[in-house]
Amino acid sequence: MSVVFVPKRQRGKEQINQETIQRLLDENDQLVRCITEYLQKGRATECVQYQQILHRNIVYLGTIADASTEILPETQTSDDTAN
Repeated sequence: MSVVFVPKRQRGKEQINQETIQRLLDENDQLVRCITEYLQKGRATECVQYQQILHRNIVYLGTIADASTEILPETQTSDDTAN
């Protein structure tokens, strides 16, 4: 089961940190490999559940990314200062 889907009683207790994000990225890597393998074997219907989990993970990671950009102050990069 995906790390994203924790029971309601535990939601909000785990802080989003680099380890959590890395676990999701590793899980996504494995999901992509499974999906690819099933598709190569012509078993597309069996990869649908993995595609759904992958989609949820990606949406969750996107939500984290959006939230983190709202929290962090804008900083100039070396590209911005060169112009």
